[in-house]
Amino acid sequence: MSLRMKIESEVARAMTKFYRDLLGKGPEETKVYIIDDLVLVRLRGTLTREEQQLARTQRGCQLIKEIREELRELNLGEEERIISKITGYEVLNSQGNISTITGEAILVFIMEQNIGKIFSGKSCGKDMTISRHPV
Repeated sequence: MSLRMKIESEVARAMTKFYRDLLGKGPEETKVYIIDDLVLVRLRGTLTREEQQLARTQRGCQLIKEIREELRELNLGEEERIISKITGYEVLNSQGNISTITGEAILVFIMEQNIGKIFSGKSCGKDMTISRHPV
């Protein structure tokens, strides 16, 4: 398994746990992609049962968006710490959005370095040590 795949897998596990702890329900599927200086997190099936009920009306959809935006703002530091801790690089900025139609959320973390290039092609075998600066 490449280092990139290992890091993507670790981020997926950590973000799934983070959202399960935050909302009482984790996403049904989490995929992570490292692309250049971006870490893209795709969370599928994120709406709680209550949110699924609210999503049946326009006002309910607005409420879901407002609540999720507020929760993200309150927990932004923790999300960014998770990404930084796993990758070993600082998050400069991040953005996110959730669809009340599909229940899918997308988070984009903009990193201080092109970690896609740094992690590409490197093996994460037992004997390999990757030097990363502390966050």
